[in-house]
Amino acid sequence: MLDKQDFLTVVKHTPLVSIDLVVRSRKNEILMGKRLNQPAAGYWFVPGGRIYKSETLEAAFLRITETELGTAHSIENALLLNAFTHLYDNNFANVPGIGTHYVVLAYQLSLDIDRGKLPQQQHCGYRWFADHEDLDEVHVNSQAYFPYLR
Repeated sequence: MLDKQDFLTVVKHTPLVSIDLVVRSRKNEILMGKRLNQPAAGYWFVPGGRIYKSETLEAAFLRITETELGTAHSIENALLLNAFTHLYDNNFANVPGIGTHYVVLAYQLSLDIDRGKLPQQQHCGYRWFADHEDLDEVHVNSQAYFPYLR
């Protein structure tokens, strides 16, 4: 793992590759958590995480689902929705002048989730969102996933 300063250098100069978990309910809703960390702190956002150097996509998916959902899921049980670009004006360390660039692989999982048992490291709460709801507090990058559920 990189220390904070080395990781900030990476964020300053390169895009990060990540996986977003678009967890879909039977009612066609998307699971989101209220983000605790930058970028996108304070917004509702889908669970997800970055892929580590030398980590396969399959291994990253298992690790990210276990970390973010509390249970590991195989990538074979997910549907790749698309690749997305997420650009932020800020960064995890709140250092001025350094934005964050993600290349995101969004995967859909259809799961029954007990929101009360979800991990709280990255999010302070969870809820289901439908596209007909007021999405003002949902980050625009997570709003982009709704058209793929139709």
